[in-house]
Amino acid sequence: MRTWLRTSVAKASVIAFAALAGATVASAQSIASRVARVSNGSVRMSFNARPGICGSGTSIWYGGRGRGRTTWSDDSQSSRDVEWENDCSMGPGRVVIDRQNGEITDLRFYVGGRWRAAGPGVVDLGMVPAGEAADYLVSIARNERGSMGEKAIFPSTIADSAEIWPELIKIARNSDIPRGTRTQSVFWLGQAAGDAATKGLNDIVVDNGVDREVREQAVFALSQRPRDQGIPALIAVARTNKDPEIRKKALFWLGQSNDPRALDLFEELLTKK
Repeated sequence: MRTWLRTSVAKASVIAFAALAGATVASAQSIASRVARVSNGSVRMSFNARPGICGSGTSIWYGGRGRGRTTWSDDSQSSRDVEWENDCSMGPGRVVIDRQNGEITDLRFYVGGRWRAAGPGVVDLGMVPAGEAADYLVSIARNERGSMGEKAIFPSTIADSAEIWPELIKIARNSDIPRGTRTQSVFWLGQAAGDAATKGLNDIVVDNGVDREVREQAVFALSQRPRDQGIPALIAVARTNKDPEIRKKALFWLGQSNDPRALDLFEELLTKK
């Protein structure tokens, strides 16, 4: 009896271990490898969005509706009403990736709502970890040569608790990456990243090895930061940057701020002997 019991327990342990190992292998499979298995078709995934992200149709409010919040809208998606039903709600993030002949041909994203029933050729990965979703989207931005990289930036920024800002700074400074992707990286850095991003934006502005257009976008992004962060940074650019066009951009955005510190700078520059 004891021998039978020990044998049964041992068998049960082996089965449990095998099941656990199988689950571990499944969870270890990267999003990229799961997407890559779809040569032709669409892949859906959902992930937890940052607090305060509200979606309604093709419009997404970054930080919730209200004054001082950023709205993203993609009119090109407005006619695609066969896969997603409109309902403004606080998450989750939803991404659709179309693939043809093993290549990404389109990328769409939504917040909230619900998926409609999947048709033929649609693979739903279900809820995936937000950090892994963000890493995968950043990898698209880093590696895709066309517009897909640009499209991947914003959804990567809404993934809950994902620290992608250092990678976006690297993308913004990499001249091998398409300019549209780099300018999108700079814009969203300025919108959402806080003190660390402001420092990164300053670095981009002063780096003459970065395209002027991208540096000008970094100046604009600084203008969108909270006043205590953005105004001093813009003043520093206006005072010290070696590129006169970049200084002019900083002065322009300072002029839109109605901040007393900007007026002090204008007075100083205009009365300078």
